[in-house]
Amino acid sequence: MNTNTYAVVGLTAMVGAVSAALVFAVLRFIAAARDVRKQSSSGAGENALLASALADAVTKLKTQERATAARAEASERLSEEIISSLTSGLLVVGLKGEVRIINPAGRRLLGVGDGQVTGGSYRQLIREPALYGVIDECLTSQAAILRRTVHLPDEGQGGASRFGVTVSPLRDGSGALHGAVCLFTDLTAVQQLEEQLRMKESLARVGELTAGIAHEFRNGLATIHGYGKLFDLDQLPEGYRPYVEGIRAETESLKEIVTNFLNFARPAQLTLTDVDLQAICERAADEQRQEARTLGGDIVVRGHFGRLQGDDVLLRQALSNLLRNAIEACAAEAIAPVIVVESEVDAAKGLSKITVQDNGPGIDPSMRERVFQPFFTLKRTGTGLGLALVQKIVVFHNGRVVIGESPQGGACIQVVLPNY
Repeated sequence: MNTNTYAVVGLTAMVGAVSAALVFAVLRFIAAARDVRKQSSSGAGENALLASALADAVTKLKTQERATAARAEASERLSEEIISSLTSGLLVVGLKGEVRIINPAGRRLLGVGDGQVTGGSYRQLIREPALYGVIDECLTSQAAILRRTVHLPDEGQGGASRFGVTVSPLRDGSGALHGAVCLFTDLTAVQQLEEQLRMKESLARVGELTAGIAHEFRNGLATIHGYGKLFDLDQLPEGYRPYVEGIRAETESLKEIVTNFLNFARPAQLTLTDVDLQAICERAADEQRQEARTLGGDIVVRGHFGRLQGDDVLLRQALSNLLRNAIEACAAEAIAPVIVVESEVDAAKGLSKITVQDNGPGIDPSMRERVFQPFFTLKRTGTGLGLALVQKIVVFHNGRVVIGESPQGGACIQVVLPNY
């Protein structure tokens, strides 16, 4: 084999080696590229799965957030409804004396309008030391005050409103004080009921103790009056006639007083029927109108009247006594009596309110509680049993009598009766 042959064989071998190296390199590159594509495809799938899981979590969180917000809104709305529906007054104050919450019942009981009051001082809101003093005491002592009775002046009714008050310290989760919660209820109706029961018991005792004595006293008066009638005034000396006439007049007067007292002391026996209050007022006014007109005045009946279960005779007697009392008060001051009988119906409370107003001298506020006492009178010739009998009749109808001042400057007596 010559030299050229060896050279060709060597060159061919070298070309084959280079080609094999190139083929191996290409195959390795292709394999590496395939591995890269596989890894890239696997990473994209994992990223897509992660993104999907995150989206689901965000959706669930938003759903839970909406549900939580709805529950919080429903809870807040329920709290507002509970506070607004309370029949007792609710007042929440802070440590600095600022008003945080006051419910509609609290506004009504305190006489507060619909304006903005939160943020202001509770002392300026209440204005009654007897009531805000209880809140002061709770904030100072940091102790609860339970069921305390507080009396507030009520000039419109001539008496006092009675509140039942409970004040509790308001604390946060750590127990630190940051305010007080005050609940207060109007106990005026309860007080009036207690007074009616006491009055009924008192009237019953008076009747039992005095009815027998009054009967014996009336029998003695009848005897004296009878003997006085036996004298023939024409046959008596002129100087003795005034004495006999005086005996007759005094016995007649005492007889009337005893009869009125017996009517007052006698236990009330009500004959209940369906009563039209307008008919009662009209009939009572008719009985007294002529006397009022004789004095130059008149009696007017107006308003809305209710119906109730009551004793027609006794109620008419009570109203007639009120009218007669008004006429006599005006006549004593030489005033032409202008008397107004006005009625209104409080459907919400189930009450009928009949008011008798006159233009007479009126009743001094210091005397208003005493005029219902037997034998107390402001008139020169009165027996002091007229208004006492009125109150007895009204009380036994589970009502009450309130005295005030009329727009005409005279007395205003209001009879409040339940529409049952």
